[in-house]
Formats: sequence, C-alpha cells, structure tokens
Amino acid sequence: MERWTILRKGADFERIGKKFRISPRLACLIRNRDIVGDEEVRQYLYGTLADLYDGGLMKDMDRAVRILKEKIQGKKKIRVIGDYDSDGVNSAYILSSALKRLGADADTDIPDRMKDGYGLNVRLIEKAHEDGIDTILTCDNGIAAKEEIRYGKSLGMTVIVTDHHEVPFEEGDEGKCFILPPADAVVDPKREDCPYPFKGLCGAAVAYKLAEKVYESFGRETGEIEDLIENVAIATVTDVMEIVGENRIFVREGLKRIRFTENPGLRALLACTGTEEKEIGYYHAGFVIGPCLNAGGRLATAKQALRLFETEDKEEALRLAEGLKELNEERKDMTEKAVDEGTDIIESTDVGKDKVLLLYLQDCHESIAGIVAGRIRERFHKPAFVLTDAVQEAKGSGRSIEAYHMYEELNRCSEYLTKFGGHKLAAGFSLKKEYIGLLRQKLNENCVLTEEEMAEKVVIDMEMPFSCVTEELIRELELLEPCGNGNKKPVFARRNAAILSGRVLGKNGNVLRLRMDDTTASVEAVYFGDIGGFTACLEEKYGKGAWEEMLRGRKRDMELTVTYYPKINEYQGRRSVQIVITHYK
Repeated sequence: MERWTILRKGADFERIGKKFRISPRLACLIRNRDIVGDEEVRQYLYGTLADLYDGGLMKDMDRAVRILKEKIQGKKKIRVIGDYDSDGVNSAYILSSALKRLGADADTDIPDRMKDGYGLNVRLIEKAHEDGIDTILTCDNGIAAKEEIRYGKSLGMTVIVTDHHEVPFEEGDEGKCFILPPADAVVDPKREDCPYPFKGLCGAAVAYKLAEKVYESFGRETGEIEDLIENVAIATVTDVMEIVGENRIFVREGLKRIRFTENPGLRALLACTGTEEKEIGYYHAGFVIGPCLNAGGRLATAKQALRLFETEDKEEALRLAEGLKELNEERKDMTEKAVDEGTDIIESTDVGKDKVLLLYLQDCHESIAGIVAGRIRERFHKPAFVLTDAVQEAKGSGRSIEAYHMYEELNRCSEYLTKFGGHKLAAGFSLKKEYIGLLRQKLNENCVLTEEEMAEKVVIDMEMPFSCVTEELIRELELLEPCGNGNKKPVFARRNAAILSGRVLGKNGNVLRLRMDDTTASVEAVYFGDIGGFTACLEEKYGKGAWEEMLRGRKRDMELTVTYYPKINEYQGRRSVQIVITHYK
C-alpha cells in the first residue's frame, strides 16, 4: 500500500530565485526540504567549511582537549578504540592520524564483531592495560559502556568518550533519567546538557571536531587535517545520517576531495571498484566504497579496513582493497539468501501479521543481520529486527521506519535484553534465546503504529510535464546534491502519460525501458524495480496479454501515472535526457 502526497509549502519563489540566481522551480524544491530563510538557503546552496559550528560548543570538549594535550606532551600512551563498521573505522583513523601528526604515542584497536560484540568491552580494556596504555579514547562508541568504563577507571586508566549514539536512560516518575558513563570526559552532541546546535553528526564527525580542537590547542592550523574530511564524508553516508546542516557541508566537501585523494588505501579501493575516474557522489560512497569498508568488520576483521587507510605502501593497499572487495561480494550472496529466507517466513507464517517484524534466522551470519533487517523493512515497510545465533545468546539488529523510534521501543523491553544500543532508525541488541518469543510479543503489544504510518509514503515535490525535462533543468538540479537520507532526490509526477513502446533489458530482465508521451512531449523512461509487479498492474487494467502486445508494438492505448526524476543518459558517447520512474499507478 502506498500513500502519495504532493508537497505544498509556500514561499516567494520568484524573490528567492532572483536573489540566488536560481529558477523559481528550484526555489520551490529547496523550500520542500524545509529550508526557510535567506541564510539557510545560502548555506544549503553554497555552504562551506567556514559555516560549520565550533566544536568547542560541545559539552566536555574543553575537558577532553585539555586531557589529550597533557597526555601528548607527557608522552603517555593513548589508544583509540573505534567500532567495526565504516563509521567506527573512519573515526578511529581520523583520531589516530591527527594525534600522531601532533607527535602523540597513539595506536588503535577495534572490537571483533563475533568475539566482542559492539563497542568497548572488558577484553579490550584488559588488553590496553596489559599494553601499558594510559588513556583510552573511544569513537563511535562508549556512551553505553558504563560498567566497562568504570572497570577501566579502576585499573587507573584515563577514559575519554566520543560518540554520537543516544544516551542510555531509565524511565522514572519524572520522565527520563539519562545515564552517562563515568569517563573523564564524555563528548556526545546527543547529551541532554550539550548546547551544540547540530545533533545529527556521525561518530567520525564528532571525532573530527575533537581533532580540530586538539590541533588548535597546540597552535596548529586545522587546515593541516582537512584531508580527513574525506573520511567524515564516507562515514556520514555509510552511517545513513541525514544529509542536512553540517552533514551536507561535510559530505559535499568530502566527496569533492575523494576523487583526488592522496591516501594510498582509498586510491586503491577506488581503482579496484572501478570508480577512480568517476566524479564521486553519494551513491559511490554509500553503495560502492562504504560496503567494502564494512565487509571487513562483517566477515573478517575491521582492522583490515583501518589498515587500508593507514598504509603508505601501494602494493599492500591494493592487496587490502581487493580483499575487502572480495569479502563484499561474498557478503552480497549471503544477504540475498537471508532476505529470501526472511521473506518466506513473513509470507507463510503469522509473523507477517505483526506490526513489528522480528525474525529469528539461525543460520544467518550475525554480521549481516542489520543489512537483512533493512531490506525486509524496505520490502514490507514495517520496523524489522533480525536475530541470529551467537555463541551463547541470540544477537539482533533492527532497522526502522520514520514513525517508530527503535531505541526507545527496545528500552521499553529492556528486561529481556542483555545489551542494547542505537538510535531512532537503527539498533543492535543481544538476549537469551528463551526470551525471543517474549520480546516479539511485547514489541507488538507496545506498538501503536497506525496503518497510515506503516503505508509507504511517496512524497512528490510537484507535478511537471515532460516538456520541462531538459538538460538545463538537470544541470540546475545538481545544486541539490548531495542527495540522500534527509535530502531526497526531487520527485516529480505526471498523470495519465501514454506508453508508446517498451523493452525489457538487463542480464536478469530487471530493467524496463519505455517511451512515454504526455501530449507536451515524449520522453525515454527507465524503471529498475519489480518488473513482474509492473506488468501485473497494467494487465489488471488493460487485460491479460496486453503487456506482451505492447512489447510487440501492437498496443498503444495504455496510460500510467508516474513519479520520476530526470537524468542524463550517456551511452557510447551519446547524451540523451531520460526519466527514471520511481513509483507508478
């Protein structure tokens, strides 16, 4: 079920267009992204690193900087502990690289997904203590490691936390009581008492802000570490943060730099994925580079991805990059199998009737549970949790829809959970296997999602005839980039467009190419979704066999209402305008 909605947000689009030398249509698209006021429009269109907030506004930032400066000057051993995903790896690289450039005696460690689970743990702390580490500096984790940090402190170590995840809390008579870990400094913009204006940073961005302030404390120019913005951009995209505010600036600036990166490991990864000659965009960061970095932590060790960034040896860089690419190909195959298994359970058992989907896939590799949950959520548009077998317990990952706050809902079921953490749209947890049924029951008993909230919402920017789809329009739409989570590609709609002809293409018959006409112009259209569903929709209205007749060029009376975005198709040196159909009815 889909719910189509046309946005109707008002503003003086003519005035905005004249002021910023853009079309009224683009001014409307920007307003649809909740950008209000001239300064916000300016920053959205032309914001630079100079528009970023001062990291010193974060609570405990001054304390963390003071401690790190003393430790560096005192030649104390510092260990940066990240996490096993792309954000954690990039965060660890940013901090360790920046600290080493300042002369710090710093190294890194990352938990093993299978042995350690998420974030800081006792084994890592004991290992650090045995290695003579004076100070542990976490990144992309630590906010929920209250007991582990208390243990580290008992061993005499200094602990600094940098994180971006939700602060754990307990529900009391007076509302939420937030629980901070007993670290020497806790830098997390999601702290209730943190005045930092932008709360949506990823772990790598928080790490970069700390690196900047430490540099300033030594009287060094922060421009010396601007190459690390590449890592912030990759982490922001792969952690699916909203591409708004500061994130938009970080991602736009970082993506510009990646193509010309001087990091041997990143250059090798671009080469072996065939992206070294391309203009790197949101897609390449999120669906080509990022998955390879994540594959190490999923199927081997995230230290492989960290080493990729650290190495100065071109041959080692290429070997590491090719290894990560191969792991990612293996991960793709495993994911497809698990998604098919989960879909079968939903469609053949009473699990499919639940508002909150909780699937126990015993044979699914725990490292891909989150990806599988995301695919299940997309297919059924419900919050989805995927549980797998761990050594003694079950481990789960969840991916949510906009109307369901996953972390808070897990918190309401905390009596069944051994450990959990996350944020609104994603979470991870572990529990005893005998509690799986009880967790499923309570999640659904607590769920107050309505049918409307669970319907896929198709948000349309505006209706637009095909005659407006020109190269000039497409060039102007590039000002909206980078588009991604929180800053979606523009969606246009056209009612009752005639289908003139069609062809099914692709190795697996998964690409549909159409010629469509809306009386103002005809245009080439492509559709990359469920071709079977598409043809079934048309045959339901126009009769069995109508689709085959159209493919043979014998039937031309079919019409379709579509949502779409325009793009330039380049093939064998030829450029042509086309539309990509996203939804239809």
